[in-house]
Amino acid sequence: MNFAQLFSVTLPETALEIAALLVLVIDLSILRKARLATRVTIAALVGVAGCVAALVYLPCAGSAGYSFGDELLLASGGITAVAQAGILVLTLLTLLLFIGSTFTRHAAEYVAVVLMAAAGGLIVASAQDLLIIFVGLELLSLGLYVLTAFNKHSEKSSEAALKYYLFGGMSAAFLLFGFSYLYGLTGSTNLHQIMRASFFLTATGGAPLLYLALVLVSAGLGFKVAAIPFHLWAPDTYEGAPAPAAAFIASASKVASFALLISIGTAAIHLFDGLKQIVLTADQVGAGPIHLGLEAPWTLILCVLAAVSMVGGNLAALAQISVRRLLAYSAIAHAGYMLLGVAYLDFAGRTAQAILYYVLTYGLTTIGAFGVIQVVENATGSNKLDAFLGLHKRNPVLAAVMLTLFLSLAGIPPLVGFWAKFNLFAAVLAVSAGPVPLALVALAIAMSAVSLYYYLQVLKRAYVMPAVDETPIKAHPVTMAVLIAIAVAVVVSGCLPTILQTWIAQAHV
Repeated sequence: MNFAQLFSVTLPETALEIAALLVLVIDLSILRKARLATRVTIAALVGVAGCVAALVYLPCAGSAGYSFGDELLLASGGITAVAQAGILVLTLLTLLLFIGSTFTRHAAEYVAVVLMAAAGGLIVASAQDLLIIFVGLELLSLGLYVLTAFNKHSEKSSEAALKYYLFGGMSAAFLLFGFSYLYGLTGSTNLHQIMRASFFLTATGGAPLLYLALVLVSAGLGFKVAAIPFHLWAPDTYEGAPAPAAAFIASASKVASFALLISIGTAAIHLFDGLKQIVLTADQVGAGPIHLGLEAPWTLILCVLAAVSMVGGNLAALAQISVRRLLAYSAIAHAGYMLLGVAYLDFAGRTAQAILYYVLTYGLTTIGAFGVIQVVENATGSNKLDAFLGLHKRNPVLAAVMLTLFLSLAGIPPLVGFWAKFNLFAAVLAVSAGPVPLALVALAIAMSAVSLYYYLQVLKRAYVMPAVDETPIKAHPVTMAVLIAIAVAVVVSGCLPTILQTWIAQAHV
């Protein structure tokens, strides 16, 4: 075992863990008697410094990852580096939104948990082995459970954390049970070895148990991305968790989960490319997409999850009067769009790039949305729709930021949300132009039109309906600066979409 190589690959995670320990030491020693605002600010800035250090030490595109024997355990560089960089940037932004918060006196503990959860996300994004995947997911999930319950003065926070924990434990059991079946059937915990063995299993009668394992794994991973019917934790968690914690759950954890799904799908695609010359003639190779091993049932499961999530998430969002719950059901719908892309991954990586573009821009926009909600909640004590009445008079800049972010989530051009959906749907149709993907893309476009209605319900109250109270809403200067920066990034990325697209494409090469 090459520990030097392992250490070099895990330097970003190491930087985050050192920052987590450092923030605890500083808060418990130097800042024991300092004001809460000072402790929160310094803790957040130390966490931001840890994220910056992790970004600096992020393995470059040419890194080979870490292997034990002939099996790759941790990938690095390429798309993995893009996902990890996204997790770190989103974590950094959520820590900045924490500045000025008063929901907890345990500032250092909060930041430490965020950093450790982010480290779990980095592991998940790079893992190529079932055991490492499970360890990374549990490190990420345990941090999210704690963050959800961090507001000890809120009954909703405690209730949401308990529900999240119970559903999470059940999903972990499903996932571990599915992993045990995969190991028992294939004799390996390595993703690439499992894909190779699955090809021969389908030819020798082992497919039924393999399909059962896929259903169990899909249930476990479906919980992580809040896909219907594994979504029941999401609305309560988004509503009950402190706003910065909810932003982290909705953004960084989603990037890690979809990076994992891309890794699983890409392993199957690479196996297909390696075996096609053996099992197909030259004429058959050019005839169109042919499914081997895990690919066909995995695609079917993902298509079903995508369809029900798109429809169920958008329709449920129509009935919400809480903006937090509205964003939760919106997140379920967005997960459905991205699962559609995961179902149709291709060897060239076009769909994988489109998914990463989508999840990164969605995460950025969602953090901004929860930042706006945090400011309104602090001023009004509510996140109901009517709490946003007359926002354009009470804080014009905040209202403009919300307008930009919500229209981007709805997919209105030229904002970045439009290009995220356009690239993803175009990639799916380019990979497979059959009737099923065409119908699913048509359904996704129709559901995007539905989503515009409930986003406009929030904007209608902010810009059209009269305000009950016209008292100005003030935000912390750091929070306001972060929200403006996010809104500017959404507009610039929409007007110049090739900037992010080119970076992702170059990393994939």
